[in-house]
Amino acid sequence: MKAYTEYLWFNTKNEREFVRITPLVQKCIDKSGIKEGLCLVNSMHITASVFINDNESGLHGDFDKWLEKLAPHAPISQYKHNLTGEDNADAHLKRTIMGREVVMAVTKGKLDFGPWEEIFYGEFDGRRRKRVLVKIIGEGVKHG
Repeated sequence: MKAYTEYLWFNTKNEREFVRITPLVQKCIDKSGIKEGLCLVNSMHITASVFINDNESGLHGDFDKWLEKLAPHAPISQYKHNLTGEDNADAHLKRTIMGREVVMAVTKGKLDFGPWEEIFYGEFDGRRRKRVLVKIIGEGVKHG
């Protein structure tokens, strides 16, 4: 069994943003040499998410609108967490809803997706540098 680790770094221009990271994750798999196994992708920050869904801008707008209804940013005084001097309690809640990580099968050296599936980095408290862990475990090509 082989293991490969890489960190992806993000610094979004917007406070809330969805970034398609499928090609970046596939590049990690290519570098790893692993052909059969599993790929874990997880946010290393508690106000950002990694999730799988459709790469469709209308849906991403729907996510943003829905999340803002569930956990509105303002007024910031509505959250006890913000009494500590923070203003990002809503970002913590949005991350919880969208999830921390995904685990994908790697088959023949490629992410083994269902129809329309893509991996996304969801940022809910952006404009600062954050990282995502990519951990791949499995086997390379078998010989003999």
